[in-house]
Amino acid sequence: MQDTELRQRNVIGILTGSGPDAGLDLWNKLLIANKARIGPDYRGDLDAPHVHLISQPALGLSMELETHDQQVWEALADSALKLAEHVDYYAIACNTLNYYQPQLEALALNVRLVSFSDVVIDRVRRDGLSKVALLGAKSVTDMGDWSPYRALTEVVEVEVPADPHLLHQIIYDVKAHGGDDPSVVQRFHALLESLSADTVLLACTELPLIPVNTVSSSDNDAAPARTLIDVTELVAEELARKSCGV
Repeated sequence: MQDTELRQRNVIGILTGSGPDAGLDLWNKLLIANKARIGPDYRGDLDAPHVHLISQPALGLSMELETHDQQVWEALADSALKLAEHVDYYAIACNTLNYYQPQLEALALNVRLVSFSDVVIDRVRRDGLSKVALLGAKSVTDMGDWSPYRALTEVVEVEVPADPHLLHQIIYDVKAHGGDDPSVVQRFHALLESLSADTVLLACTELPLIPVNTVSSSDNDAAPARTLIDVTELVAEELARKSCGV
């Protein structure tokens, strides 16, 4: 007879809306990470994480965060307050919106935020990396006051695109046309080839939607391999850990 006893689990929250499919992507990656963590003892439905998700369309204004700061913050804070009533840990399915980590923590909610920047810094330190390339929306790669990755420069050398407007437009085009749009794929691959870092952080939920057939840093087979890290996957792995009470 199958064991039907439910495991004791922490409840996970996901805030999404920038874009709405980013929340589904994080949820799916959480399911994969959770199954991998439990391993051979995984029983299916009964061992899936307990998840609450809120999708707030106003969070889509984050692509122009400097212009819509107050409106975005009000929508994010309201959603976080509602989610906090039901979960133990939560994540925001948007790299850019993790800029608000200090403000969210200042709300002193009875819930812990798993931030994108924290998991990236942990990964960089764990792997002993000396240089990474950071790809994301313009406010992210500017590495200024609006970037949630400002502290990353304190632990590793950070390379950003020479033309942040080009990458910003690619992200917009993924939202509008999908990651497999031929123009999107061609421009993104060309951007990857322009980077010198061997490790590339995909710090935007749209970028992993673009197919990458090779991680070579050039067409030369002897070129060193380039590692692409989907930050959403790192967050999903940490949420799976928190879900299991680790």
